[in-house]
Amino acid sequence: MTSLETVHAFIAAIEAKDLDTALTLVTDDIEYDNVPMPTANGVDEVRAFLGPFIDGASKIEWVIHREAAVGNIVMNERTDRFLLGERWIEIPVAGVWELRDGKIALWRDYFDMGQFNAQMAG
Repeated sequence: MTSLETVHAFIAAIEAKDLDTALTLVTDDIEYDNVPMPTANGVDEVRAFLGPFIDGASKIEWVIHREAAVGNIVMNERTDRFLLGERWIEIPVAGVWELRDGKIALWRDYFDMGQFNAQMAG
């Protein structure tokens, strides 16, 4: 798989709410830097962070608007959507992915925490 295909497979697994499959696509020492939140290091921390979001949403969609890939680097601009109860939470995100040996070693997302909190508050 190319770097872009690996990132797409990861996103597809998240959208399918299949965290186990998603985590097969990352390195054991993955760094997940979800700016402005604390960084999750390693598969266990990433699972602990993503698990509640995935379990709490009845549907997940990550809509990619733009993306570029060069070698082992993928960048995308997307809207991450989570259906919580009867309403969608929609967060604009800019993501940077770095792969090592065909797996995601760095995943850094940038988003507006204020916008996220406002939507969560209803």
